[in-house]
Parts: sequence; structure tokens; C-alpha cells
Amino acid sequence: MQVLTSFVLAAFVGYIGAWYFGIVEGNFALLLFLATVVTGIYWFLERFYFLPQRQKAAMQLESQTLQRRKELGKLGISEVDDNIAEARNRILAQPWWLDWTAGLFPVIIAVFFLRSFLFEPFKIPSGSMIPTLLVGDLILVNKFHYGLRLPVINTKITDGNAPQRGDVMVFRYPPKPSLDYIKRVVGTPGDEVAYLNKRLTINGQAIETAAVPEFFDEDSMRYFKQFEESLGQHKHRLLNDDDRPAFVPGADDFVFKQNCRYSVEGVVCKVPPGHYFMMGDNRDNSLDSRYWGFVPDKNIVGKAFFVWMNFSSLKRIGSFD
Repeated sequence: MQVLTSFVLAAFVGYIGAWYFGIVEGNFALLLFLATVVTGIYWFLERFYFLPQRQKAAMQLESQTLQRRKELGKLGISEVDDNIAEARNRILAQPWWLDWTAGLFPVIIAVFFLRSFLFEPFKIPSGSMIPTLLVGDLILVNKFHYGLRLPVINTKITDGNAPQRGDVMVFRYPPKPSLDYIKRVVGTPGDEVAYLNKRLTINGQAIETAAVPEFFDEDSMRYFKQFEESLGQHKHRLLNDDDRPAFVPGADDFVFKQNCRYSVEGVVCKVPPGHYFMMGDNRDNSLDSRYWGFVPDKNIVGKAFFVWMNFSSLKRIGSFD
């Protein structure tokens, strides 16, 4: 078992190393699932086989030692230099290969359960959701709000709340599902979403916006026009860049692209059933549904709702819309 365990642990370390150096495309959900299964098997074997075997050996040692002392006592020898307690503890102690497998199982399964079915942490890597979310924000995503899903395969197993306009949602990027993206839900199934001349209209009704003080982006050292938008039950802020054109350059060839009409003014899309139209709050600096299409329900990961840390600014901690 020591040799087998060495190979198993080496395989995990090799996969993580290859992922870190970009040799393979990592999948943390799959890695955590496999770690849970492997350590769970070792935990089961430890509880019902290895530990009973060690306990049996310790009892045999104790019995043999007592028998030996009794025989020596008959010969008038009362002092024996063996330490039965220390020997028993050595026999009962877990070997290293069980410490690194069965011993880690309670922690790994707790992380697996929390991450898969309750809350998952993410780090914001880009500025597409500025000013709502900044680069470096560490956020929590509610994994059960839209219904529970099986880890790795993401199959929905319980009904939840339907995504609403204005929700900030994490989802699997349709062109490359191994990547997680975060955007705001703008269009739900059946909606006609128009973003023309940098104004959002849904089902023919213009979405209410109000100008607010300009936003200063510390990374680019620039000021951007900022507006407050009322989308569904949510009020949030968005940015516009006057230096960017209204039209959408270089849109991909995506599924249901025939539902969209592109012009120099922008784009108009009819959201197909079971899909959602997503946009970033940094409207002119966001690769979103305007470029790569609709997000199918099967790609939903969860609803983002809380910034739990930003090491550059502790004032960022808190909930958001």
C-alpha cells in the first residue's frame, strides 16, 4: 500500500504541477472530486480494516507481554525493562501514507460539500464588471440559489430560483466551458435585448439610467462616465467610454447568432429559450454576450453576492447588487 499510495500522491502532485506551469488545462472541481473519492476509500479502509488490524496486533502484543511477565514472575524476576504502553502506541499510530490520505478525508469532504453545493469563492481577474466588482475582489457565489447541480458535470438536480434581470451570475464560458466568467444577467428567455448607441432597451422599453459622478479608474488613471441603471429589482452602476464606438467589432460565430442583428449602432438580440444574455457593467470594456453569444442554463454556476476580501482595500468587503 505504501508504494501504491506514493504513486497516487505523485499523480496528484504531478497534475497540480502541470496545471501550475500551463502544461495541462486544470479542472479544480474534478481534482477535488477525485481527492474526495481517493481519500474516502482510504478512510473507509482505515476505519474497517487497517485500524482493526493494528488494534488486534496491539492486543496480541499486550497479551504476549503480560504472559511473558507472568512467566518471568514465576522465575522470581519482577522487574522487566519493556514499555508496553509505548510499544502499543507505536503499533496503533497511523503510518504516513494513511496520514496523507485517510487523515485528510474529513477536511477534503467538508471543502467538497461546501464548494459544490453551498458557496464557492472566486477572484475577479479583469475589469469587465467595474464599478460593481474590481480586479482583485474575492467574492462568494451562492451555488444553490439557482438550484443544486452535480459537481464536475454541472447537471441540475433540484429546482431553484430562475435567474432574474440584474443578477450578477457566474457561469461556464460557452466557447470554453472549462473557464468561469462573471457578468450581469440582462436578458432572460424570450426577451428582445437591444443595446444601441450605448443605451439598453428590453422588449422595446428603455432601461432607466441616471448620470452620477465620474468614476476614476486607478489602473488606467482615467475618468469614465458613470450611470446608475435600474434593471429588474436591482440598481447598479455602469461605465461608458466615449472613446469606444457603439458598434460591436469582431463578434464570434456562436449558436443562435441568427437571433441577433448587428449594425453600426450596436446589436439587437432575441434570447432563445433556456438561455440568457449577459453583459459586463464596464460596458465598453467587456467581452460578453454581444461578442460570444447566449449562456445556456446548463452552464450556470451560481449567483455572486458578497465580496469577502480585497487585500488592496478592506472597504470593498460587503454585499453588492
